[in-house]
Amino acid sequence: MIPTWLIATLCAATLQVTRTALQQRLRGSLTPNGAGFVRYAFGAPWSVGAVMFMLATGTHLPHATARLFWLAGLAGVAQIIGTNCLIRSFTLRDFSIGTAYSKTETLQAGLLSSVVLGEGLRWHGWLGLAVSLGGVLVLALRGDISALRRVFGATGDKAMLAGLGAGAGFAVTGVALKSASQSLGMDQPIVRSLMALATMNTIQVVVNGVWLAWKNPAEFGAIRRALPMSTLVGLLSVAGSAGWAIGTTLQRVAVVRTVGQVDLVLAFLIGRFVFHEQRKASEYLGSALVIVGVILVLL
Repeated sequence: MIPTWLIATLCAATLQVTRTALQQRLRGSLTPNGAGFVRYAFGAPWSVGAVMFMLATGTHLPHATARLFWLAGLAGVAQIIGTNCLIRSFTLRDFSIGTAYSKTETLQAGLLSSVVLGEGLRWHGWLGLAVSLGGVLVLALRGDISALRRVFGATGDKAMLAGLGAGAGFAVTGVALKSASQSLGMDQPIVRSLMALATMNTIQVVVNGVWLAWKNPAEFGAIRRALPMSTLVGLLSVAGSAGWAIGTTLQRVAVVRTVGQVDLVLAFLIGRFVFHEQRKASEYLGSALVIVGVILVLL
């Protein structure tokens, strides 16, 4: 029988690919902060609604504590900062540099969860994480192995620091969200994960909404004009986030984030077989490395 956490993680990765593809259409009409606000504002009603539905149907909800709110807040703010750092890295250098360094999220999440949550990995788990990261770098660089020189040549510059900051932000998000879920007790993992997610999304709406109202209030008008697409992006975003939250609640954060790297493989396959894009042999190698790494982590 396939574990629930694995199903949730694979669903999250698939939804993330789909959401990213749709969100590309919003880039021309919204700023990066506006696009981020769409994810939270149109996603939060779904996550909060899921919790309200559970309550209405008689599901016992754990007692919310102050620890839940500050940990969920930390996760939400870290995700906002990570997203902005990623976009900043793209602006400073290029897409490949930013993506390559942000994908160190899995390694950073592994180290952070080991220290904070005591979630150590066995030797083959760390090896799998490293192999998967290598494959992800190849795919992020679109099979251009020579571009690795530019990645390592970026050492110490602002683009590299922004990319690493993005990875750190996403790693903190995963660990803090799991900690928020654990603050609700150890029973009903799915209920706990959805409560933590709803709390995080609500805080993100407030934080990002206040920031937009202060810095760029005209952005709300652009969001209204893109309402149909914004609604769909929000739904896919919260569904994917629910998958990540359930996955990390039930399994080690590093394992979930490593398995989740198959999103790049999915994007690669969609491009090859749906859009008939030509691929380099090195991209097939990158996909194979990701899969081998995931298998090692799952052992």
